[in-house]
Amino acid sequence: MALFTIPLLVIALLVYFGAMLALFRLRATLGIGTFFCALGSLHFMETYLAASLYLSLPFGISLSPGSVVMFSGKLALLLLVYIREDAEVARQPIYGLLLGNAILVALVSILRLELPGSPQPATSDLAFMDQIGGLMLWGTALLFADCIAMILIYERLSRQLNKWPVLVIWLTLAVVLTFDQAGFFAVLHLSVGVPFSAGLGGWIGKLVAAALYAFLLAVYLKRFEMIAQVAPRRLRDVFGILTYRQRYEDLSRAARRDPLTQVLHRGQFEPVGRDLITLARTAHRPMSLLLVDIDNFKEVNDRFGHPVGDQVLRRVAETLNDGLRQSDYVVRYGGDEFAAFAPGVDHAGAMALAAMLRDRIAALELPEGVPALTLSIGVATAPEDGETLTDLLGMADKRLYAAKAGGRDTFVGAFTP
Repeated sequence: MALFTIPLLVIALLVYFGAMLALFRLRATLGIGTFFCALGSLHFMETYLAASLYLSLPFGISLSPGSVVMFSGKLALLLLVYIREDAEVARQPIYGLLLGNAILVALVSILRLELPGSPQPATSDLAFMDQIGGLMLWGTALLFADCIAMILIYERLSRQLNKWPVLVIWLTLAVVLTFDQAGFFAVLHLSVGVPFSAGLGGWIGKLVAAALYAFLLAVYLKRFEMIAQVAPRRLRDVFGILTYRQRYEDLSRAARRDPLTQVLHRGQFEPVGRDLITLARTAHRPMSLLLVDIDNFKEVNDRFGHPVGDQVLRRVAETLNDGLRQSDYVVRYGGDEFAAFAPGVDHAGAMALAAMLRDRIAALELPEGVPALTLSIGVATAPEDGETLTDLLGMADKRLYAAKAGGRDTFVGAFTP
C-alpha cells in the first residue's frame, strides 16, 4: 500500500502544477489576478493537509501532500513569477497571503468572545481555526523569508550555472525548502505532535518534488516563455526600487497608443526611453533597447493589399507584447519597425530576448498565402553602449543596419551569440 502512495503523489503533483502553469500562461487573456486567486484559494487546504494528513511510505517514514506537493509547488510557481515578470509582481501574492492570514486570526479572536445572552460559548468549535490560523500565519511569514532567500540564491546560481537551468532551479528550491522544512516542522511538532519520521519524510519528499518541479519549470520556460535572463538584483532591491511597472502606472495610463497595433506610438518613444534610462542609472542597472524591423514587409502589402498587411502588423505587435514582460514597453517606431525597451535586462539577456522574438515571429500563424516572416534586430544596452537615449538609439540603429546588410533574419549586438 505504501508503494501505491508514490504514483498517487506524482499524479497529484502533475495535476496541480499543470493547472497552475496553464493559468499563468493565460495571464495575458485572463489577467494574472486569476492565477494569484487560484494560488491563494489553495493556501488553506495546503496548511490543513500539512497539519492533519500524512501518507505512509517505505522504511517507516511518512509525508504530507500539503507540504510536499502543494507548498513546494507554490514556491516553484512564485519563482516562475519572479523569473518571467519582476519583483513587484512576485511580492503581491506573498503580501496578500500574509495580510489575509492576519485578518483570519483577528476574526477568529473576535468570534471567540462570549457575547451577552449567548446560550453557550462556541469557543470549542473555533479551536481548530485557532490552530490552523496560527500555522497559516507562521507559514506565510516563513514564505516571505523563503522568497527573499530564493530570489538571492537563484540570482547567484544563475550567473554561475546558466547553462543548466534545471540544476539552478532545483538547487534554489532544495536549499529554500530545507530551511522552510526546519522552521515549519518545528512548530508542527510542538503544536500538533507530528512525529520526527514525518519531518524526515517530508524533507526527502520536498527534495524529490523540487527536482520534478525544476524539470517541469525549465521545460515550460523554454517551450512557452523563452525568457531572457535579467541582471542580478541586490538585497536592497528585492520588493523595493525595481518596480518599473508601478513607477510607470501614470505614464501607461496617459500614454496614447498606435490605433492599428495598440502598442505605444512613436511619440512615446522619447519620454519613455529617457525616463527608463534615468531610472536604470539611479538603480545602477542596465536597460536594453531592441530595434525590430520586419524583413521585406513591403512585399506583403504589394501582394496582398493593406487590409492583410494591417492584420499581419497587428499579429506581430501582439506577439512582441506577449513575448515580453509586463515591465517592458513596445513602441511602433515606424511603418514596419518596432522598438522594445527592456529595463533591467543586460546585453546577454537582450540578445537572448532578440533570439526568442525572432523565433516567435517565425512561428506566427498568418493569413492564408502570406509567407513566414523574419526579423532583423539591432540590440544596444545602457550603460555599455551609451548613457543617453540618443547614444543608445544610434548604436541600436547601426546594428540593425548591420543585421539587414548581413542577409536579414538575424540580430546583431556587441557580440555574436
